[in-house]
Amino acid sequence: MTIAIGNDHAGTAYKNEVVKYLEKQGIKVINHGTNSDDSVDYPDFVHPVASDVSNKKADFGIIICGSGNGANMTANKHQDIRSALCWNKEIVALARQHNNANVLSIPARFVSENQAIDFVKVFLETDFEGGRHQNRVDKIACQ
Repeated sequence: MTIAIGNDHAGTAYKNEVVKYLEKQGIKVINHGTNSDDSVDYPDFVHPVASDVSNKKADFGIIICGSGNGANMTANKHQDIRSALCWNKEIVALARQHNNANVLSIPARFVSENQAIDFVKVFLETDFEGGRHQNRVDKIACQ
């Protein structure tokens, strides 16, 4: 499995912890994030993640910014991306089960690093249920 990850300055510490976790699991990581706490523009780090997922270079993406909103909005501009802004494990599970989310957006200023790791675990361990949910997912993209 390959995960593309991107973050702005608010998510650097979180990204580093998530990368450590993923690598311990034997998961390949493509790091598009900044490695600094200096202010940067989140789209510069989120667009490459969304492109990797959309182009099948990565199985999933993880994006991290202060509120998670800007990163999430940016990722969802890409065709075939279903990015979900999540702040608890139940929402993470539902995003995978019902929406077939392929990018997880984490709000670094509103969750702990431990919660972020838990979100990643749930995201990667939860399957899309398909069925009636597939019909809905098929209607997401603009024609």
